[in-house]
Amino acid sequence: MHITIRNAKKEDLLEVRKLRLVAYEDHISSIPEEHWKALKKAISSEADQKTGVDLIVAEVNGNILGSVALFPAKTDAYEGYVDELDYPEIRVLAVIPQARGKGIASALIEECIQRAKAKGYSGIGLHTGSFMKDAIALYERYGFERLPQHDFEPANDGIIVKAFWRSI
Repeated sequence: MHITIRNAKKEDLLEVRKLRLVAYEDHISSIPEEHWKALKKAISSEADQKTGVDLIVAEVNGNILGSVALFPAKTDAYEGYVDELDYPEIRVLAVIPQARGKGIASALIEECIQRAKAKGYSGIGLHTGSFMKDAIALYERYGFERLPQHDFEPANDGIIVKAFWRSI
């Protein structure tokens, strides 16, 4: 299987948003309804259209199976929850359930790391919900380490969005 990684085009936006929702729906049963509403709002927002954000897709045989947004350093990637950070952030990584385990998420993470490196950064970060066990395991395999000082709790329900970082 050949994975093509490319920048999303304007005409991909609707598909990317739908794909994201499908990918994150796995978590509906493991979080309170209010938290799902907040998460759904965050992953459906147009934050990925801000200046400087790279919206990247993974395509196989012409079909978009995954996507990720790479936010530049010094941007408000989390609508006020986190201070502006000195390094780029990987956000809204999503792979549709039927395409998981095929290296798509890894290809997207690698692309983000390469782009951050090419821009001269020495590190890259991300945030992920404490309930996203598979995502956390994947990031830890990539050498991401916890940065608890940048954690936040978006819905005041005890669910922590955990910060991670790694040098590149």
